[in-house]
Amino acid sequence: MYLQPTIFTLSTEDFMLPCLNKQMFGLECPGCGIQRSVHLLFQGEFVSAFKMYPAIYPLVLLLFFLVTNLFIKFKYANQIKMSLMLMTAGFILINYILKLSTIFN
Repeated sequence: MYLQPTIFTLSTEDFMLPCLNKQMFGLECPGCGIQRSVHLLFQGEFVSAFKMYPAIYPLVLLLFFLVTNLFIKFKYANQIKMSLMLMTAGFILINYILKLSTIFN
């Protein structure tokens, strides 16, 4: 008897972790949406990725700079790094405040 092999297809969505903060308290955390946003980014859906998690592009820019800075040393690397970190933290904070304001209104 010949058995045909079963092909299991797994996507990145199968490996996404649930938000424990949302499960326990019912409120999204500041990082909610980042996994789905990265997934959308890899699929080429750039506008949808931004709508899902607006801080995705400052995060990508920061990570790109940090990796590039490992190989190429920039003159003002510390100032650029701090500026990118503050911008990213600002995007995350503003996004979180806007999410909370829509929940409570």
